[in-house]
Amino acid sequence: MRAVFASGIDAENPLNGLEIGERPDPEPPRDWATVTVNASSLNHHDLWSLRGVGLSSDQLPMILGCDAAGVDENGNEVIVHSVISRDSWRGDETFDPRRTLLSERHQGTFAERVAVPRRNLIPKPEQLSFEEAACLPTAWLTAYRMLFTRGRVVPGMTVLVQGASGGVATALTVLGSAAGIRMWVTSRSQEKREQALKLGAEQAFESGARLPDRVDAVMETVGEATWEHSIRSLKPGGTVVISGATSGTAPPAELNRMFFLQLSVIGSTMGTREELERLTRFCIEKQVRPVIHQTLPLSEARDGFAVMLEGEQLGKIVFTP
Repeated sequence: MRAVFASGIDAENPLNGLEIGERPDPEPPRDWATVTVNASSLNHHDLWSLRGVGLSSDQLPMILGCDAAGVDENGNEVIVHSVISRDSWRGDETFDPRRTLLSERHQGTFAERVAVPRRNLIPKPEQLSFEEAACLPTAWLTAYRMLFTRGRVVPGMTVLVQGASGGVATALTVLGSAAGIRMWVTSRSQEKREQALKLGAEQAFESGARLPDRVDAVMETVGEATWEHSIRSLKPGGTVVISGATSGTAPPAELNRMFFLQLSVIGSTMGTREELERLTRFCIEKQVRPVIHQTLPLSEARDGFAVMLEGEQLGKIVFTP
């Protein structure tokens, strides 16, 4: 079957290890299912894998991709939840210290078919296209958990999103505004700030700009480059929720401000199967849909990786077989 996979690791030039070609069909173990993939979506996780983060050379070749929507062996339209916990684990899958994602220990979704634990499949509503559904399991699920589970944000609060254009940032903007939250965003690009306003953001600011008021919570995925601004943007008792650090992991701690203003710093990673089901219902009930930057066939996946590497996308990049 045709697939997009990592054949090498290159921290400086990740696309050097990217290949498109034939790979063996999946051989699912007991209690796993084979899904025929109709659409999959690209995440920063896939670029990190090509850099060797969470993926070592002895695991290669590895089919990339965490997200997918497709059809199982029984003809059911399904969405794949990519967090794989141990069979014996009970409760929140993201707390399993031995959890993994598809494309780390198990072959990923950028292929014509993928094998996943049967418990990781949820029904795809007919109201969502396969392309839309494929955007939900990583970026949109991450945003949902950041806002509502870990951040405990409620309607009427003001939330700052650092960055305006990536998959998680656009998901935060759309989900938050649909839930009645005042969403503020930052970006270096005027075009991306304008796009964020169209997606539902109440205000958009240049990166690092002084805000007209302090916010209840900050959604942080950038890390070192924006951390000081995030901490200084919070009200007393405010919360910063962090799910990534694409610009670096060693920002100034701002400890004096943290204890004096009683700030909270909360980590968040992916989301549970139950949260994915709730997110799917939220999209249907609120009539919101993932923002898709472009859809490409698997044969042109390298172009999609290049767009993400340059940070040129607004929303999700989707691959179809």
